[in-house]
Amino acid sequence: MFDLIELLFFAYRDFVGDPDRILENIGFGRAHHRVLHFVDRQPGLTIAELLDILRITKQSLSRVLKELLDQNYVEQRAGVSDRRQRLLYPTAEGRRLARDLARLQTERFSRALASLGPDARPAAIDFLLGMIDPQEREKVMQLVWRNDPPGARKTEP
Repeated sequence: MFDLIELLFFAYRDFVGDPDRILENIGFGRAHHRVLHFVDRQPGLTIAELLDILRITKQSLSRVLKELLDQNYVEQRAGVSDRRQRLLYPTAEGRRLARDLARLQTERFSRALASLGPDARPAAIDFLLGMIDPQEREKVMQLVWRNDPPGARKTEP
């Protein structure tokens, strides 16, 4: 399986390489991208939910989130029912950046899937879900398709 392992490494390198070049110009890295992606996809996400999604420590998130807040890509609001809760929202600038980065990655996926035929997307989804720990799959599926049923999967970011 070394071929698959290495292909996954190279595919991931190029998949994140497109956004990396844009992020580097504004002093951000992959950690910023991951945070911004999920905050954009789930406006109102709590810090605790974000930590759970990314599987990182509060300390790891702290610096990255502070930079995104300070540079006006993310804003933090108090919870409605619990004022101690911190909810994260993308700003207009943050939403624009997140969508620009997702567009690059969508184009890469589209090019790769286009050459494989009409069943490629469902097969790719099944493969990627199969790579996720079995006990996490349901949670991931709910996160990924929280707004759209799996049958209505879109190709646009």
